[in-house]
Order: sequence, then C-alpha cells, then structure tokens
Amino acid sequence: MSPLLVYYCVLVLAASVLGGMAPSVLKLTHRWMEFAVSFVAGVMLGVALLHLLPDALLEARASGSGELAALQWVLVGFLVMFFVERFFCFHHHDVPEAAGDKEHHHHGEGLGCHEYDHVHSDHAHDLTWSGVTLGLVLHSVMSGVALAASVYHNPTGEWPAGVGTFLVIFLHKPFDAMTISMLMAKGGWSPATRNLVNALFSLCIPIGAGLFYLGALTAHGANGPAIGYALAFSAGMFLCVSMSDLLPELQFHHHDRWKLSLALLLGLGVAHLASRFEKHQDPPQPVGAAIPQENS
Repeated sequence: MSPLLVYYCVLVLAASVLGGMAPSVLKLTHRWMEFAVSFVAGVMLGVALLHLLPDALLEARASGSGELAALQWVLVGFLVMFFVERFFCFHHHDVPEAAGDKEHHHHGEGLGCHEYDHVHSDHAHDLTWSGVTLGLVLHSVMSGVALAASVYHNPTGEWPAGVGTFLVIFLHKPFDAMTISMLMAKGGWSPATRNLVNALFSLCIPIGAGLFYLGALTAHGANGPAIGYALAFSAGMFLCVSMSDLLPELQFHHHDRWKLSLALLLGLGVAHLASRFEKHQDPPQPVGAAIPQENS
C-alpha cells in the first residue's frame, strides 16, 4: 500500500477521533456550524466536479471502458448515497430536543453538528444513534474507497496525489463523528462508551481504503477499470452529500444567505486551488495500447 495513503488514513482517523470529542470540550454555535458546513460542502462539490469526475474520465479512456461507463457509475454513486440517506437519515443529523426547547432547536445555538438543529417537517425522522452510525459507516467506508482510488490514479502514488479527496474527507469526518457522539449523549450513554464507538467509527476510512487496495488493485491491477469506476462512483457520492448540505439552505437559512454563500464560494475556491496544486498525470496505458513513435 502507498505510504501516502497510509499517512492520509492516519490523519483522517485523528480528525474523526477529535471530532467525536469536540462536543464535550467546545461550545459550538448554530451560525458557526452553518458556515462550516457550507464551506465543507463547497469543497466537496468542487472536488467531485474538478477532481474525481475528470480523473474518472481519464481512467475510463485509458482502460478502454469508455466515458459513458464512467458517467453511469457517477449516477450509481449518487443514487446509492441518496437511498442511504433516505432510509438511514444519517446525514440530516436531527438531534431530538425537549418540547420546551423547540424554539431554540429551530433558531438558537448550542448543537454541535451540521443540520442537526433543523426540524424541516412534521414528519422528521426519529433518529437513533445506532441507525445513524450504520449509515455513516457505509458512507465512510465508501469514502475510504474514494481516497484510495484518488491516490492510485496517480501512477507514482506520491504527494500530492489525491490531496483534494483527502482534504474533503479530513474536513468532513469530524462532523460525522460529532453526530454520533451527540446522539449517544442524548441517549444517556457514558463518555467511555461514546469514546469507544467513536474510536471504532474512525477506523472506517482505513478499512474502506484497505478493501479497495486488496479487492480492486491486488485482484485486477492498476491498468483495469476499477480505479476509474471507483472515482466515478465517488464523484456521484460526493455530489449527493454536498447537495444534501447545500440545498436546504435555500429554504431554511434566509437570515444568513450572504455568509453562507461566501462560505460556499470559499470552499469551491479551495477545491480549485487543490486541483491546480495536484499534479494530474495520465494513468498507465492499457496493455497493447499503441505507443507514439518519435520522428527520427
């Protein structure tokens, strides 16, 4: 396995652990979290469209699988995440409040994860920490696959390969870990149990990266279509997650529309800089591909 991928996994693991501990040591305000979520969603949207999708098309062209197949995997990734969110509700992060706290729940401060302080309908899901955790585990394992595919898209596997994908996951994992910790705290679980669950959850990204390395690269090699398909799937997945964060702002955050718009643009700017910084190289040509001849 690439040493760079190992370093990325260690950093993401640390960010996830610290994110799960944050609610017990920090006072996180409603508006600060709104801004942070918009920023991270902007980075994720930019990485999906400026990093993962172009890289997937390059891999599809090089492996001979074709761009249409890559675009189909984008749709598959989007739909998989859509249905995971629909049935597990893992990314809505609605933390239940007492009846007397409903006004605070809608407009106030004090909750520590994105979108958990919005009750958007009378039919909001009754979240449990176990159901949310299962959804976040699936999401995190797939994010680990995205990270590994981004690193191995670069033939050298050296810095700064996959830096855009790493940045998205590194920024987003603390929010997911905070969600689990806060829902467990609402359920009356002890700090020791919450820390144990958070530590286990933090392993999901390395597990996903390891599964891709062992299952796709070891079995099929770097010249096969696995990397391109994984990148395309990840582009659709990130697109769905970013939209689930951004679109509710249009209806429920009129009071901060300028700040949230600025946060989104800043996130897109970071993704653009990362795409310029990362050294994109054409993936290895498939066996039997024609080699251009130099004129003598």
